[in-house]
Amino acid sequence: MEKNLYIGFIGAGNMGGGLISGLVRSQRIPAQHLTAVDLSPAVLEPLNALGVQTSDQLKSAITDKDLVVIALKPQIAAPILKQLGDHLADGQILVSIMAGISTERIESHLGKPVPVVRVMPQMAAAIGDGASGVCGGKHVSDQQLQTVCQILDYVGSAVVVPEQQMDAVTGLSGSGPAYVYTIIEALTDGGVRMGLGRDVALKLAAQTLIGSARMVLASNDHPAVLRDRITSPGGTTIAALHKLEEKGLRDALISAVQAATQRSVELGKTDGPSQTGDT
Repeated sequence: MEKNLYIGFIGAGNMGGGLISGLVRSQRIPAQHLTAVDLSPAVLEPLNALGVQTSDQLKSAITDKDLVVIALKPQIAAPILKQLGDHLADGQILVSIMAGISTERIESHLGKPVPVVRVMPQMAAAIGDGASGVCGGKHVSDQQLQTVCQILDYVGSAVVVPEQQMDAVTGLSGSGPAYVYTIIEALTDGGVRMGLGRDVALKLAAQTLIGSARMVLASNDHPAVLRDRITSPGGTTIAALHKLEEKGLRDALISAVQAATQRSVELGKTDGPSQTGDT
């Protein structure tokens, strides 16, 4: 089925371009079935080199497409959405990756019943490892929602949540890579502080996070169970864990997710300056 899908992208910047690159990399949808529309030739050139169809005309992302992905800044989206309402055909799915903008608000601009799916993706989709939160608007069927999830699974993993939880998804996984990059940087600095070369410390830190995350997903064990398996009485790990608790790492991360969630709620109310994919 996926080989027969045609997808148009309105906006091919960091997040839109990342999704396109990830889909091409997955080889599940032919590159020539993907169309990227953007006003920036510099953005379109690398996608065209991948075999993706490119254009600066809005209709190119809509005509004969099964899905239309809108990847624009929220503050400039309203006039584009009004145009989309005039051109979308019955059965075409509109997928929004605009942070904080509800399906209800999108539907209000379209002027007719359109199946709208809202997605909070990650840049890691470009390498097939993105985590995406998904929710459907009032006109979306279960099959249409499943189609979008299937496509997102090609570039990582997708979970369906009620729309009222999408701000929390934004706070956890949407902004989450920034937390992880900070942790990797700090671990690297710790290794350098204790005498490791920076390139060695960075490789060890990044691979440690990759391996630990994959172990959680593969084992289905609670992270605390996995942690206890490597925490020997009186050993190095428990000494380090005691210091992490003392410094408040757990509280800091919980507070970070809370702050990002609250900011997502604010942006959704104001159509603030957040750029699509920049959470």
